[in-house]
Amino acid sequence: MTCTPARTPRPDGGARPSRLPAFFTALMLGFSMAALPAFAQDPAQAPAQAPAQAPAGKAADTKPADTKPTDAKPAAKPTEAKPTPAQAQADLPEQYKAVRAKLDAAKAELDAREKQLGHTDLTVTDLTAIRDSAATVTDEIRGLVTRLDAPLEAARERLTQLGPKPKDTQESPEVAEQRAEREAAVTRIDETQRLARSLVVQGDQIVDRVSNRRRESFTRDLFQRSQPLIGPGLWAKVMADIPRDTRALQSAVSDIGLLFGRNGSIGNLLFLGLAFGISVALYFGRRNIAPRGARRDAGKTEPSRRARLLAAWRVILLGTVPAVAGSYAVYYALDATNLLPSRLLPVAAAISGGLAFIAFVEALCDGLLSPEKPAWRPAPVGDAAATRLTRLAVGIATVVTVVKSVEALNSGISAALPISIATRGLGAVATALILAIGLHRFADTEQEEEACFGPYVPTKTTTGIGGPARLLGWAAVGVIGLGALVGYVAFATFLIDQLIWAACILVLLYLLVQSVDIFVGKALSDETRLATTLQANTGLRKRSLNQISVLATGAARVVLFLAAAVLVLAPWGLDSTDIVSSVRQAFFGFKVGDVTISLSSIVLGIGILVVGVFITKGIQRWLENTYLPATDLDAGLRNSITTVAGYCGFLLALALAFSYLGLSLEKLTLVAGALSVGIGFGLQSIVNNFVSGLLLLWERPIRVGDQVVIGDSEGIVKRISVRSTEIQTFDRSAVIVPNSNLISGVVKNRVRGDRSGRVSITVSVLRNQDPVRAAEMITSCATAHPDVLKEPVPRVVFKKIGDPFLEFELLVWITDVSLGQKVLTDLNFSVFSTLSGAGFIPPLGPGSSIVTVQGLDTMQSAMGEIASRFGLTAPAAAPAAEAGEGARTQRDRGLRSAGG
Repeated sequence: MTCTPARTPRPDGGARPSRLPAFFTALMLGFSMAALPAFAQDPAQAPAQAPAQAPAGKAADTKPADTKPTDAKPAAKPTEAKPTPAQAQADLPEQYKAVRAKLDAAKAELDAREKQLGHTDLTVTDLTAIRDSAATVTDEIRGLVTRLDAPLEAARERLTQLGPKPKDTQESPEVAEQRAEREAAVTRIDETQRLARSLVVQGDQIVDRVSNRRRESFTRDLFQRSQPLIGPGLWAKVMADIPRDTRALQSAVSDIGLLFGRNGSIGNLLFLGLAFGISVALYFGRRNIAPRGARRDAGKTEPSRRARLLAAWRVILLGTVPAVAGSYAVYYALDATNLLPSRLLPVAAAISGGLAFIAFVEALCDGLLSPEKPAWRPAPVGDAAATRLTRLAVGIATVVTVVKSVEALNSGISAALPISIATRGLGAVATALILAIGLHRFADTEQEEEACFGPYVPTKTTTGIGGPARLLGWAAVGVIGLGALVGYVAFATFLIDQLIWAACILVLLYLLVQSVDIFVGKALSDETRLATTLQANTGLRKRSLNQISVLATGAARVVLFLAAAVLVLAPWGLDSTDIVSSVRQAFFGFKVGDVTISLSSIVLGIGILVVGVFITKGIQRWLENTYLPATDLDAGLRNSITTVAGYCGFLLALALAFSYLGLSLEKLTLVAGALSVGIGFGLQSIVNNFVSGLLLLWERPIRVGDQVVIGDSEGIVKRISVRSTEIQTFDRSAVIVPNSNLISGVVKNRVRGDRSGRVSITVSVLRNQDPVRAAEMITSCATAHPDVLKEPVPRVVFKKIGDPFLEFELLVWITDVSLGQKVLTDLNFSVFSTLSGAGFIPPLGPGSSIVTVQGLDTMQSAMGEIASRFGLTAPAAAPAAEAGEGARTQRDRGLRSAGG
């Protein structure tokens, strides 16, 4: 019997599924998408071919001329007829018909899908097909609604140009005809758009109903309770169904033998044997290929973080790709050679896929945990924890693979429902037990607890697994085991699948995030070749590259976390279409009550505001640095002009942004009225400072560069903003003063009228000197200084006649108040030098340093009497008096030396 390319009929009569269903699905979707763009044509371009397809007699239906029997004008100048209005009047109904035809087709499609939703026996695949079809039609109609906005606005604008219809007088026939045509055009386009909007609402409702049906079906199937494992009824049914299922299994084995006898040609057997040989070689060869290809040298004790991540990715790829290729080779050979019944192909797929999954878990644990080479371990866990985690993960993967294979076999032989329930329940219980044993091994040892004196407070964990992770693991063990035992087998199985799926996603997410930090962040922030090249070619500074690296890694992390969240939530009934629909609805507009919120409009409005502020800042810099310095305006007026220009530009940008968002003046007035209460209570000081800032900029009592005194602070005004004013004191400190204090408080401006100022110094001369001569000498010192004004002339005030000194005050006026300290210092030096040289200020001597105290004679006699009472003789008193005189002389000598 020869082997032909055509498929031979199977003994089980089942139809063999295609090996490439995704290709045919994509092909059918391509044909459907090729037919749908007819809904998206522009209304102005849709009927372009309609006149060419119309019959010849159609021309008689159009208006040949606008002749009137009562018109006295002859029908002269036939070539001056207005072609544009006539063509518009003839083409507009055709456009209307074309668009309405598209809307009618879309309505028919949506009605059919809505009617199909009324069936109660729809599967998840049927619901997905209804949702995709309705979403496609809705997107096309939504685009048509958007394209109709411009024609509708243009038609309304043309109608507005005619003005309101007069009530007292009658319009001319030409104007009335134009008004009727334009009103009809506006009505047609508006009706078409409203009909399209209603279809969009209908399509969105269908999509929402499909999503609700899918969630309800998912929840119903997930929490459907079957017979519990701990009940005897399930096992009684299992024992009753075992003979039937055994016969079904024997029938499947006989079908395999029949197919081998029918299709077991030498070529098919050689092809199948070659596939098995390649698979075995890849599976066993990867254990030798992965360690060599990973290039993890055991001699390196501290490899770099980059080297560890690269080695981890090489281990994962070299340990997974050969296993997947070997499993696919066996499955493809079984399918291509037609040596296995079609109902048993899922069994082969489950076994081969399970082996590939086990290999993937092994490679993932080896790359991330590296139990045998701790120096190459990217994850921060201990050696014991790495070994235990690897064994736990591989054990759970093995149990899941066995359970999935048995479930596929039960489905292939059409096993009874109790046997399928028992299989899945036992698999869930076995997985829970393995997880419980692994978690128990992660517990801290009892010997460490006994070695502690007093209350046991562990300072570190010896397992490498944190408390929250172990708590979550024990919770999963309890839920899975209890759910399988009491009858919620579907929920327990689903939870196992989700835990495995989420664990794989989180491990890959950890490796990807670490890789982004190393290969993107470090490549731009450190002294790498890429960073050096960018600095040399683009002129970017190292700080700028660091900022770019931080932003790039942050954006990559956000994308990775969002993708991981989508993948984790995908098995819970959330697919990409739901996500895209939700994102599109949130971005292009969603309603909260009667208010439509569009994130795209908000983003574009913020963009307009940012661009306006950027342009305003550029204009301010041009005014401040280029134009205003070329004028004769003072610094304060230049600052006011620059500040006012910035405020005007910001308000203009804000108005443009609000206009784009559709916020009219009336709406802003309502918002301002609502905020007035809050302004009156909470924002009173801010508004007060704002208004005060505007008054400062307008009245200019204080200008930039003025020297002012506010309370205890004196300095130069550096900047006047809307809220506050910055004053720089003479010790280089910045004082921020609210504008309301400058308006309502007392401010001393030393340069309000002009920059001239007054300096005063106090001079003391000896009392025995001529005061007139002293005043003349002090005045001459002031007159000789170059910064002292000649008018008003310097003046000396005789302030006080003291006991040892005469006190004078010198008052001079200087050209600039900022020179006050310099002039004060110079005058002090000059006056002191002049008066000292003339003897008006004597050098410091005894007269100026010793104070004579009189009236102590009575105390001296009293002290002498006291001494005589204590037995001191008179002869001894004389030496004592001489000693006292010597002590006084020595004290006087010491005081003179200290004063000199």
